[in-house]
Amino acid sequence: MEVLKERKEFDLKAMMTSEFPEVRLEQAQPFMELMMQYRCALMEVETKLNVLNAEFAMKNNRNPFESIKSRIKSPISILEKLHRKGYELSAESIEKNLADIAGIRVICSFPDDIYATAKLLTQQDDITVLEVKDYIKNPKENGYRSLHLILEIPIFLSEQKKNMKVEVQFRTIAMDFWASLEHKLKYKKNIVNPEEISKELKECAEASAALDLRMQALRDRIEADQK
Repeated sequence: MEVLKERKEFDLKAMMTSEFPEVRLEQAQPFMELMMQYRCALMEVETKLNVLNAEFAMKNNRNPFESIKSRIKSPISILEKLHRKGYELSAESIEKNLADIAGIRVICSFPDDIYATAKLLTQQDDITVLEVKDYIKNPKENGYRSLHLILEIPIFLSEQKKNMKVEVQFRTIAMDFWASLEHKLKYKKNIVNPEEISKELKECAEASAALDLRMQALRDRIEADQK
């Protein structure tokens, strides 16, 4: 009975002061149910993307996606973000204030595939676009490029229909490669001349963006010759 009682409790303030807050969070029944709902939302969006990929491949004789990766934010990351932003520590607060609990990263072959696929996805009548951040047309200061969408999609449970938020990031292979390495280098300690490193990283981002456009132009030439 004590174990069952503990699983039903959801006192995040107590969790934050405990030795292993993420473990206590994972054992809380409301949190477990919410994470299950986010996983269902991920499955819905992944299915839509896979259908678009299959149709695109049939019509154009090539796949627009190199890979699709999904993840649910870890309990400790959720707690830290709620605490850092000063939000209430509750299941309702997680759902209301955090839009990146469920995330999908779509790696595309070319930049125009990103916009074509994003348009097809967001035009579907059961998807609501809550936010768009285009870091491809407007890169971040450090050179980061990606298209970020916050979507709302319904899931159908046994007793209810519920709208859930999912973050979808679209990148090319070059954008993803740069972002992965930049993330690793950013957390290195005792870096000599960090300003110089930041400058070189930005130059690498610009070079990779130029490569994306050059490869896209080559693809267009080849397809035009075939026609």
